[in-house]
Amino acid sequence: MSDSGPLSAGADLAARVERWADRQPSATAVAFEGVEHTYRAFADQIAATAGWLAGAGVGEGDRVAWLGPNRPAALRLMLGCSWLGAIYLPLNSRLAPPEHQWILDHAEPRLLVVDSTFERHAASIGAGCEIRALPDEPECPSTPSAPPPRRGTPAHPVLLAYTSGTTGHPKGAVLDQAAMAANAVNSTHAHDLTSRDRVLTTIPLFHVGGLNIQTLPALLGGAAALIERAFDPGQFLDDVEQWQPTWTVLVPAALTAVAAHPRFATADLGSLHGIMTGSSPVPTAATQPFFDRGVPVGQIYGSTETAPIAVHLRCDEAASHPGSCGKPSTMCEVRIVSDSGGDAAPDDRGELWVRGPSVLREYWRDPEATAEALSDGWFRTGDVGHAGDEGWIFIDDRRKDMIISGGENIYPAELEEILARSDLVAESTVVGVPDERWGEVPVIVAVRAIRPAAAPGTADDAEIEAADLLRLFDGQLARFKHPKAVFWTDQLPRTALGKVRKHEVRAMLNENHGVHRAG
Repeated sequence: MSDSGPLSAGADLAARVERWADRQPSATAVAFEGVEHTYRAFADQIAATAGWLAGAGVGEGDRVAWLGPNRPAALRLMLGCSWLGAIYLPLNSRLAPPEHQWILDHAEPRLLVVDSTFERHAASIGAGCEIRALPDEPECPSTPSAPPPRRGTPAHPVLLAYTSGTTGHPKGAVLDQAAMAANAVNSTHAHDLTSRDRVLTTIPLFHVGGLNIQTLPALLGGAAALIERAFDPGQFLDDVEQWQPTWTVLVPAALTAVAAHPRFATADLGSLHGIMTGSSPVPTAATQPFFDRGVPVGQIYGSTETAPIAVHLRCDEAASHPGSCGKPSTMCEVRIVSDSGGDAAPDDRGELWVRGPSVLREYWRDPEATAEALSDGWFRTGDVGHAGDEGWIFIDDRRKDMIISGGENIYPAELEEILARSDLVAESTVVGVPDERWGEVPVIVAVRAIRPAAAPGTADDAEIEAADLLRLFDGQLARFKHPKAVFWTDQLPRTALGKVRKHEVRAMLNENHGVHRAG
């Protein structure tokens, strides 16, 4: 055991990994690119990382940002922050420099740690803080002779996760160590997770889904985690056959990609107890191929603000409750609130509210958004659903206006803010349309600005202007957020107060009536 003092019942998250290192030092904790780190080695690496951070001046309440692909360093940094009482800030590595700039200006981290492949990107941001590159695995900071004192407690904030905002800027959800521990309990009960389990992580660790549905709960429970830099369907099948994981998480788009792989029908999937999915509506077509192969698919419902597990459908329940996302998780209460403010009757729709120790404490430096989202400890999800007599919950609609494409959240307001600065359109909006590969993709519906007529013999103005419109997003937003097409219309339907009626816009697109596609 590292020389860090006694481990109290209310110890930080890193101390829980240390306890497993003391109990099963030679068991695998993390595997990555052919290298397996035992619990003893991984716990020592966490201690070394905590010392490295302390040497950089990181202390209680300081933010430490991380920018890079999936690798064990992300987990070491988060757990090193938990040791010191600091706050870990994972950056979505798919964002563009202006998006990273806004987050860093808002969060004001003391330190930005980057993977070597992101050094040039980080230099272009102007982070306003010290930037340090972290060497590739399996290298890590050398173990200090005396680890720093433990400062972290369950009450300390430990994760600052930015989620897309409806106002065009992301909001930073603050989760404390107690919330992460409570979420691990929810995960344990959702999976019947034990120290004998092996989880395969392909979802980005900058998402609470990648970090908290299985990966961190596995490490807090003595299980093993195989980390992949990025998802690839062929590599996924190789991992399942060779590493023999018992659990994994795949978003619906990834389920579809794996099932479409030429080797899916013959690959050995026998080690899997099940697969968890979520983050967007889950079509039967995405899950049925796995049921047909004898691998049940359960569901997790939640959000960044709920750490994320709030409702879960266990794999042994999935076949008998199609379409449901499950029942409230062990450490959560869930209400379905009607428009009148009371609890909705069975089968009636209402907004889902979640309460419990895994819910965020606040939005970072945003008291107005915090007050709007939290009511007497209840987090108002903005999602609409219903529950039957037996309490099985169904999600009927998602957060207003949000588009989920390949498991990534896209809020139209971010795109509409860029469109509003263009003289190519008189008015515009962004909505999601169904897509076979990604589930949904964003598209622009716009009214063209009045422009001089084109000279005879020139290309179609609509096509030229659509291409120009789509180029506006280059370098401004991550590629996955870019609109995929432009639909021109004569006018946008609006309310008496001037707000675009997006449900009518989507209906127009479904009927393809009164709109012309370009791009």
